[in-house]
Amino acid sequence: MDDKTQVRDFLVSRRGRLTPEQAGLPTFGTTRRVTGLRREEVAMLAGVSVDYYVRLERGNLSGVSESVLEALARALQLDEAERGHLFDLARTANASPVTRRRTPSQRVRPVVQRILDSVDAPAWVRNGRGDFLAANVLGRALYSEVFRDPARPANTVRFTFLSPHSREFFVDWEGTADAAVAILRAEAGRNPHDKALTDFVGELATRSDEFRVRWAAHDVSYHRTGSKKLNHPVVGELELSYEGMELTADVGLTLFVYSVEPASISAERLALLASWELSEDEEARRTAAEAVTEA
Repeated sequence: MDDKTQVRDFLVSRRGRLTPEQAGLPTFGTTRRVTGLRREEVAMLAGVSVDYYVRLERGNLSGVSESVLEALARALQLDEAERGHLFDLARTANASPVTRRRTPSQRVRPVVQRILDSVDAPAWVRNGRGDFLAANVLGRALYSEVFRDPARPANTVRFTFLSPHSREFFVDWEGTADAAVAILRAEAGRNPHDKALTDFVGELATRSDEFRVRWAAHDVSYHRTGSKKLNHPVVGELELSYEGMELTADVGLTLFVYSVEPASISAERLALLASWELSEDEEARRTAAEAVTEA
């Protein structure tokens, strides 16, 4: 993930999606060769010279001020995630040269696991790549399909694009796939020199055309709150809401908790899933005990 290429492609993609009408610019009925804004139009909206904007779009954010970045974000009508991504790209451009580094092994502290276990709802912790680092019993039951993949750590993004079960599991597979890549792209902006992340993106781009097309779109988003529909193989369709909470003592880790509407069909099915998981655990314990006795 070359830094200048990331900047160039991101700015070109944002410029290309914004029409003159959306930017409040007159067109006078002229025929345009591009559907999006021209470079000179973005420069005018941002209050910079055309030459300076061309330099930025070539990927050179070295020395750019926050005020210029803010003006550029306004001109391109970037949302919160896109603005954050632009600033992340600029931060990388102005940092000292760094080599690709391996991310230290991320472990969930015992106190976080205890918190997970005390939550009476599906809950789990992931890192920026989507690795499943910890979960409570109901969280593992909810995402049992993800754990069918023998690759470890279990990873929701890998499951989405490489597992044949993902299209049945995610009711809105297209929306899930779009969001997964946009979240991963934002993470790449924050940590462009993370070798594990770079290798992971390379693996997905090599093995999945669906991933590669979405990655090239340069869309970014945050994963904080929302809803999700899952078609669980044991209890059927579940409609859930989720909240993501960053673990401030563990940089890069996020705790997710899911809920369902009280007295809904999804609530009944989630209760059934909890009962199923407990019976599965009891069966596993009984089998293990019998094996020990026979030994």
